[in-house]
Amino acid sequence: MQITFKLYASLTEHLPPERRVGNQMPLEVAEGATIADVIAPFNLPMKLVHLVLINGVFIPPEQRATRALQEGDVLAIWPPIAGG
Repeated sequence: MQITFKLYASLTEHLPPERRVGNQMPLEVAEGATIADVIAPFNLPMKLVHLVLINGVFIPPEQRATRALQEGDVLAIWPPIAGG
């Protein structure tokens, strides 16, 4: 099945170089793939996987290893962001 995978801020460096400008890519994943399954091949440091949304809905950390994605989902991830 296909989803859209988006990484923001410093995490875009983990996308293939040709996808970094748009910060997203279509991604083929197995049926029943979880958020953790999707991000594993990208070697994202888990301490930087801060804000995770599926179709704009926040997914808390305790659900990321079990929340399965569906065809057409948009998975977006942001690192912690400091501001003032």
